[in-house]
Amino acid sequence: MVLVDTSHPGNIGAAARAMKTMGLADLRLVRPARFPAAEATARASGADGVLAGARVCASLDEALQDCGCAIATSARSRTLAWPELTPGAAAAKLLEGAQEATSAVVFGPERSGLSNAELDRCEAMLRIPTDPDYSSLNVAAAVQIVGYELRLACAAAQVPTAAADEQPARLEDMQRFYAALEQILVEIDFLDPANPRLLLRRLRRLFNRARPSDVELNILRGILTAIARQGEKARAFRERNPL
Repeated sequence: MVLVDTSHPGNIGAAARAMKTMGLADLRLVRPARFPAAEATARASGADGVLAGARVCASLDEALQDCGCAIATSARSRTLAWPELTPGAAAAKLLEGAQEATSAVVFGPERSGLSNAELDRCEAMLRIPTDPDYSSLNVAAAVQIVGYELRLACAAAQVPTAAADEQPARLEDMQRFYAALEQILVEIDFLDPANPRLLLRRLRRLFNRARPSDVELNILRGILTAIARQGEKARAFRERNPL
């Protein structure tokens, strides 16, 4: 579980307690306001081991560095619609991804939730169905619900292991690919860096749905490299043959 910009340490402790009751132990904290803190230990109610093992990270990218699958949680709608999963469907997807690499569920700040940029780091959005007239859900309660669904999925799962050449690409490798893709699109004048609109976000959604394997990602990198080489040849030709 990844908690981003948690403002109250008591919520960290309560989330740790929720995790321990569901047999989960990997807690990662991105820029917590205060941690360690006595309030966190008190609210953990015995889940001290989860708190002791918690990793404090400077960024969401750092927290997801070794992850192959990450799903964001959100209670509010977005301008650009995201692929939405129920807690049960998200748990099944996370468990499948965990066969090959670490899977993560990302929870945002208590007041504002995750930013669009943080959602971009995840491949889908988990929405807990609540009463539309009062959708406010404490982060620890959300962790409890997701943890429960994960426990159910673990009990019922029969997930086959992927072949060696079908391992999903890690999130950190995908981030490097997105950076290279953006650079190439700018160089070929397909993307205006001053006015990118939603193009990059839509491309991220496309590749997140596809979930390329390591081999497929290497193919995509090779295509970008070939495009870059053609661009270099074209520039060299224009320099040798000015109009």
